[in-house]
Amino acid sequence: MKYPAVLSINDVLPGLDAFDTIIDARSESEFALDRIPGAINCPVLNDEERILVGTTYKQVGSFEAKRIGAPLVARNIAHYLDTLFADKPRDWKPLVYCWRGGNRSGSMAHILAKVGWPVVQLDGGYKAFRGAVNAALENPPAQQFRVVCGTTGSGKSRLLETLEGIGAQVLDLERLAAHRGSVLGHLPGEPQPSQKMFETRIWDKLRRFDPGRPVFVESESKKVGNLRVPEAVMERMRASPCIAVALSRADRVRLLMEDYQHFCADPAALNGQLEHLVQLHGRAKIDAWHAMANGGRMPELVDELLVEHYDPAYLRSIDRNFVQYPQARVLALADIGEQDFLAAARELHGA
Repeated sequence: MKYPAVLSINDVLPGLDAFDTIIDARSESEFALDRIPGAINCPVLNDEERILVGTTYKQVGSFEAKRIGAPLVARNIAHYLDTLFADKPRDWKPLVYCWRGGNRSGSMAHILAKVGWPVVQLDGGYKAFRGAVNAALENPPAQQFRVVCGTTGSGKSRLLETLEGIGAQVLDLERLAAHRGSVLGHLPGEPQPSQKMFETRIWDKLRRFDPGRPVFVESESKKVGNLRVPEAVMERMRASPCIAVALSRADRVRLLMEDYQHFCADPAALNGQLEHLVQLHGRAKIDAWHAMANGGRMPELVDELLVEHYDPAYLRSIDRNFVQYPQARVLALADIGEQDFLAAARELHGA
């Protein structure tokens, strides 16, 4: 094969994991929004340089833009050759892509091929990859979803984590979305990914599952924080068999106190989030909850939030959206210790 080889997305995806390195030649801001899973960012033009070349193209013309851009591209690629790629063996096989598979990835691929590496350039670039992800999520692979249901604080996320730890197939949408899926679900210090990256993460998980084995997933709503679960994936989940996790309310309060320690330590932050519930519960109720938080009465506050907000909302939603919930298998947890979740996970994984 002559290199650089220029291959379509349909040719690349089946062997995506066989590339030694996936190189995203776009700028750092483009890379941050979404990328092919596992890619490293080697901007041929960084954000500042890209703006300079683009502005020159619009104001002066193509020749002057290329004259300014060429040395920038050459210096950047030379830097990667001297650093990131300096120790790569002769048979190192990278995949290179940019936005549309044009000049940026073409320049990188051309020089890597001249060195002698069997480099592949993705025809159509990230745009083609994004189209493939969209198409795959519109008609996701048939999976044996097992939907883990349970009221807030019943340990669904811990159960999924434990299941994955013992080798079960798990689609943890909250982890992929960096959010716990409620008004208090924002993870401190961890912003949510872009919608596109969330969808890419889901696609990447789905493509790796064995269709002959069940996939455990939580009974999410259509949105996890600010991100939307792809509609076709949501429909498959909602039609699937359910598992109802049961845990006493006192233990649920304990579990939530552990999982939301950042709010226990920062009542002001908690109160800021509770403001979003004013329209549902009224000013007087929210002020009362604020007073509990400020007074250190966190267990009492958590218990009231479960009884008056989370449980009614969850039960209405689960009955309406998950058609097999009335026939759910009940999985009772005696406590919230590691061994309790391990025993429950083994019971499910072995079923």
